[in-house]
Amino acid sequence: MIPVNDLEGLKVLITGASSGIGAAAATAFSRVGAEVTLHYNARRDAAESLAAALREEGGTVHLVSGDVTRADDAEDIVARSVAMMGGLDCLVNNAGAIGRTPSAGFDEAVYDQVFDLNTRSVLRLVGHAAPALKASDRASVINLGSIAGHNGGAPGSGIYAAAKAAVHSLTRALAREMAPDGIRVNAIAPGVIETPFHDDTPDAVLEAALNAIPLGRLGVPEDCAWSFVFLASPTMSGYITGQIIDINGGQLMP
Repeated sequence: MIPVNDLEGLKVLITGASSGIGAAAATAFSRVGAEVTLHYNARRDAAESLAAALREEGGTVHLVSGDVTRADDAEDIVARSVAMMGGLDCLVNNAGAIGRTPSAGFDEAVYDQVFDLNTRSVLRLVGHAAPALKASDRASVINLGSIAGHNGGAPGSGIYAAAKAAVHSLTRALAREMAPDGIRVNAIAPGVIETPFHDDTPDAVLEAALNAIPLGRLGVPEDCAWSFVFLASPTMSGYITGQIIDINGGQLMP
């Protein structure tokens, strides 16, 4: 049996990696020998703590800060990451937030904020990362979608759901466009995962979600982490592109 060791030394940039799914993905990548750049915006202490923990385990970890909703910051995040790692093999577009507001009578500022963070940032970062990814022989992009992008989300999350549906569509479009350069593009669409992301989610919404999950529990970040590793591995997923991988305990079965 041949072990899968094609992630050793893989150069990975993960946005929004200070907590939740991003932090879990960073931990998984580091533990299989990848070199990881953790991006953060506001949660500096959490990012530094995670970096220190992974370095203690023997990982090669870098930190980069910036606001992915700002064009100049997005370019700088990628440029500094590529400089620190000496290249880029995998871009994980994980940064995002929900911004709850009724879909009818929505707030223009909330709409712009939600789409800038969840959708436009993906295009910005992919655009800046493309030259480095083209130079890699094991290049991939992994976007963070959502179950909300399939089902419209819970009440108050319609704009977020629309933004994630756009991420799903962009993932497929980018997969077609970047395939000639050997770059695979996929997305992970989590269900309800217990992270700080859901700190403001009403208990009734979480209870309703729990009741609809056949596996009988809400997800945790580690339930998603190793799927990022799978999608970044040329051995395990080298013929997979343009796919949305659903991780939701059976809550949605497309």
